[in-house]
Amino acid sequence: MAETAPWPWVVALALGLEALLGYPAALNRLAGHPVAWPAALIEGLERRWNRPTTSDRRRRLLGVVLVVLLVAASVLLGAAVQSLLGASLPGLALVALIATVGLAQRSLHDHVAAVLAPLRADDLPAARAAVAMIVGRDTGGLDAEGVAAAALESLAESFNDGVVAPTFWLLVGGLPSLFAYKSVNTADSLIGHREERWRLFGWAAARTDDLMNLVPARLAGGLIALAGGGGWWTMARDARRHASPNAGWPEAAMAGALGVQLGGDAVYDGVRTARPTFGDGARPTAADLERGLRLYRRACLLLWLIPLTIPLAIGLIAVLAR
Repeated sequence: MAETAPWPWVVALALGLEALLGYPAALNRLAGHPVAWPAALIEGLERRWNRPTTSDRRRRLLGVVLVVLLVAASVLLGAAVQSLLGASLPGLALVALIATVGLAQRSLHDHVAAVLAPLRADDLPAARAAVAMIVGRDTGGLDAEGVAAAALESLAESFNDGVVAPTFWLLVGGLPSLFAYKSVNTADSLIGHREERWRLFGWAAARTDDLMNLVPARLAGGLIALAGGGGWWTMARDARRHASPNAGWPEAAMAGALGVQLGGDAVYDGVRTARPTFGDGARPTAADLERGLRLYRRACLLLWLIPLTIPLAIGLIAVLAR
C-alpha cells in the first residue's frame, strides 16, 4: 500500500467527514469557531485603524495592510499545521479532519432545513425567526414566499462561500490557501461594506474576496444547474444583474433550475433597497424550498466527484500518453 494518498482524495475525505460530522460541538466549546480568531483580529484592528479622523488615503492603505497581514498569518499557520502532520496516511487523514472546519455543507443544510420545517407547518413567525439566522435583511415583514425566497438565495450564495470556494482553495493549495480564503471571506463579511464607515477601510477585503471567488462562484452556478437539470440560460442571462460580481451566478442558477423568481426588493435596517430579480417563474413556496434543498444535496455530491476523479483522470491520461 502506498504511504500517501493523492491530494484530491484528501479533499474528498474532508468533504465526506464534514457532511457526516459537521463542526464538532466539543471543538467549538474548546477553541471556538475557527472564524472567531480572524474576526477578533479584524475587529480589533478596525477599531484602532479605521478612525473618522484618519485621512481617506491612509484608511484605504491600512485596509490593504490588514488584508496582507491576515493572508500572511493564515498561510503561515496552514503551512505549519500541514507540515507538522506530514504526508503519511494518518497525517493526511488529520489534515482532512482539520480542513472540515473551513467547510459548511452540513451546517448550511441544517440552517435552511430549520426554515423549511415551520414554513411547511404554516408557522410564519417561526419561519421568519429561522431565516433571520442566515440572511442580513429584515425578516419581520416577509410573507411565506418572501421567507422561501430569502432562504433559497442564502442557500445558493452560501453554497459558493461555504462549500465550493473553500473546497476549491483547499484543492489548489491545501490548508494554507483554505485558511487564507476563510480569513478574507470573514474580513469581507465584517468590513467589506459600501457604507461610509467601511467603504475605504474595507475596500481591499471586498476586492480580494471578489477575486478569490471569481472561479468558484461560476463553478457553483454550474454545479447547481447540472444538479437541477437546467438553469444554464437563466444563469448566463441574469448573473450579471447582481451587485456582486460573483453572488449572481449561483443565485441565478438556482432560480433557473427551480423555475422560480428570486431576488427583488428587500428591506435592510428599515430601508427598502431595490434589487434585481433572477428567473422568470413565480415566487417560491415551501415546496420549492424543499426542492432547493434536494438540489443542494445533489450539487454537493457532484462537487465530491471533482476531487475523487482528478487522480483517475490523470492516471488515464498518463496511460494513454504512453
